Amino acid sequence: MIIKPDILSKLSSLELRAKKIVEGFISGLHRSPYHGFSVEFAEHRPYNPGDDFKHIDWKAYGKKERFYVKQYEEETNLRCYVLLDTSSSMQFKHFGEWSKLRYGTHFAASLLYMMHRQRDACGLIPFNSKIDNFIPAKGTYAHLRQIYIELEKELAREEQENQEKRVTASSKVIHEVAERLNHRSLVIIITDLFENVDQHEALVSALKHLRHRKHEVLLFNVLEKRSERELAFSDNRFVFEDMETGTEIEVLPAQVREDYQKKVEEYTHRFMMACSEFEIDFEEIDTEGQFDQALLAYLNKRKRLG
Repeated sequence: MIIKPDILSKLSSLELRAKKIVEGFISGLHRSPYHGFSVEFAEHRPYNPGDDFKHIDWKAYGKKERFYVKQYEEETNLRCYVLLDTSSSMQFKHFGEWSKLRYGTHFAASLLYMMHRQRDACGLIPFNSKIDNFIPAKGTYAHLRQIYIELEKELAREEQENQEKRVTASSKVIHEVAERLNHRSLVIIITDLFENVDQHEALVSALKHLRHRKHEVLLFNVLEKRSERELAFSDNRFVFEDMETGTEIEVLPAQVREDYQKKVEEYTHRFMMACSEFEIDFEEIDTEGQFDQALLAYLNKRKRLG
């Protein structure tokens, strides 16, 4: 089921929008080539020797003739952290209805909803040149509500006028996160990789740091493909402005399009190969597309982790 951005925007809360996105995704799985993909949100876990018998779900036993223990909110399977890039470049949009920040925030909210339903502890780390907030991973619903409130603040900030420029420093932030996380976690990074063309090695080094600390890493590169990958503008003269520094450059897209596309493709391929070498999952998200492929990438990663 496809839910368009204009319809989602009419829903009152981010939490409700996230729920609708996930429900639409799961409904679509059953009518797609991924029909056999199991999407189960655990309410129980198998009985293990030593578990208290008072927590056994006897109704489940009656149906399946196997012992299952009721799973409570404080019981979690995995720690998951979402790092969300909130820099000024994430506010870019041209062809799409939503900016990269608005799209990335709704994607983050959907991931967090799925994590909570799977009884994973989830945390949030919004960042730009520094960490804006560090919300540790917990599994309670009250904690999830706190995270949604933080994400709502990011959406509200985007609407403000005369905002201070917020530059990106992904590698610095990722190094700090690697040092601060004391337990093995799944770290999901949502960013447009805006500042990293000249800092490719620094970012790869930071991602390696996470892997060295035994964390699993899933990197989502959020972008508007028609403008940022294809340079699919008309052949008029444009003035492009760097949203993080204010630097401007005048361009005729037709004159640079072919060379631009080639260089972007080379850079992206090089970066993907570096991620693959260190077992870092890399996915691109197009802000004009649906969330389905990105959510499926998360589920595949989660399934491999058990």
